[in-house]
Amino acid sequence: MAHEFEVPGSDLDIGGKSKEFVVRAAWVRGILEGTDATTDGKDGSLNVRLSKSDTDVVAHGDLAVGLTMECARCTKPVALTVHNQVTALYVPAVKLPKPGGAGGKDAPDEYEFTSDEADTLPYDGDTVVLDDLVRDELLLEIPMIPLCSEDCPGIAHSPQGPTDPPGERPVDPRFAVLKDIVLDQKSTTTPKKDSAPNKPAARPSKPSK
Repeated sequence: MAHEFEVPGSDLDIGGKSKEFVVRAAWVRGILEGTDATTDGKDGSLNVRLSKSDTDVVAHGDLAVGLTMECARCTKPVALTVHNQVTALYVPAVKLPKPGGAGGKDAPDEYEFTSDEADTLPYDGDTVVLDDLVRDELLLEIPMIPLCSEDCPGIAHSPQGPTDPPGERPVDPRFAVLKDIVLDQKSTTTPKKDSAPNKPAARPSKPSK
């Protein structure tokens, strides 16, 4: 499996070596799949210095990546800039505690790192891979409730048109034909009223004497 950010251990010494990586937008999009965030479409950067002491490697540097999300209130795009310092201690995997190792049968199934070990990551002893470090840093920077601004009022409802009666919603155009049919039926079934009232029949005139 190819890695995005890797440094051969043979290139490192106690004096340290600086490395510059391009954080590709396509890679960022892939690791953020399934979250509410994604890349802003531009490549980021990772500038890191690594130094080796015996078999342990210390990595320290700067990560800069642009992300985008939807505002939780109005759904407009929200630009996020991740510009953080990253630090980690890489230790050969064989040196890290294993489940049920030092504690015997009564040891917990999963080893819990102390606060001093929280930034300790394993490597195979030959190649230092920074992918997990970068991915975890980006995931931790995703806010639970992203807002375009603290004063965001939310989604604005469109006002009623000047011809719409107050309190009434415009008729869905899909039902306009049905409305016309109902009106036509009413006009054909309702009897028309005479425009003028019926006059009483004229009485016959009396014969002259």
